Amino acid sequence: MATVENRPNTALLVVDVQNGVVKGAHERDAIVANIGSLVEKARHERIPVVWVQHCDERLARGSEDWRIVPELTPGDAEPLVEKSYGDSFEDTTLESVLSGLGVGRLIVAGAQTDACVRSTIHGAFVRGYDTTLVSDAHTTENLTAWGPRRPARSSRTRTCTGPNRPRRGERPRRSKPRPSTSAARSR
Repeated sequence: MATVENRPNTALLVVDVQNGVVKGAHERDAIVANIGSLVEKARHERIPVVWVQHCDERLARGSEDWRIVPELTPGDAEPLVEKSYGDSFEDTTLESVLSGLGVGRLIVAGAQTDACVRSTIHGAFVRGYDTTLVSDAHTTENLTAWGPRRPARSSRTRTCTGPNRPRRGERPRRSKPRPSTSAARSR
């Protein structure tokens, strides 16, 4: 439930669906199509669509990477908020745009899930917005180029289970009393 006062409306917030952001994204085409469906549904139901567009050295204003993907086109009357930080609220006009629309509930879609989408959702939560991330309408790029995550250690290693902790399926063992650290030093 939203805690911002006198804001009964809902808006669809489309975060950073730009050529350079979704170029290598997981299931890019399917996600962009799902976002397109959300945009059309919101427009049909007269729910405001608010677009967010990131701008920095990598996504220079006016460049091809900076442009919103060709499959999606912001409407002339739909607000477009430019940002330079992960959180779409930080140092932008987003809060005033949403206030002007009477929005207290956000439906969020876009990219990158682990960066700007997550930061924006957190920014919305701390500002009191009721926020929903659409499960099949957000994505991020494949980050395996920076190395795969190391597999978890086996549960049989002492570092994970401890020397006296039972392993799965075993009965608990009794711990042997150990001298305190100070008693061990005095020997």
